[in-house]
Amino acid sequence: MSNHGAERSSGAPGAGDNLEYRVARLKERIAAGPLAELGVRLEVRGEAVLLTGTVPTAHCRDEICRVVDEELAGNQVHCDVVVADVSSPDHVEDLA
Repeated sequence: MSNHGAERSSGAPGAGDNLEYRVARLKERIAAGPLAELGVRLEVRGEAVLLTGTVPTAHCRDEICRVVDEELAGNQVHCDVVVADVSSPDHVEDLA
């Protein structure tokens, strides 16, 4: 399981791989895959990848971070995806 909010690196070199291309493919995979998640962003920052956004459930966050870790093995990934707060408000909103 990933350490969310922390930088990771598998230590394996990604030599010969085009990181920008891999990230673009990964964006499509996340958006079109079983999770159909559009609330996350992947950005290349030097030799690392930053994954940010908001998702509806912890399962969704964990699955996206797992997919990114697998696809970008050998590259440093910082997963900063948060789960949306869908709890009911604790007070009535005054519209007057």
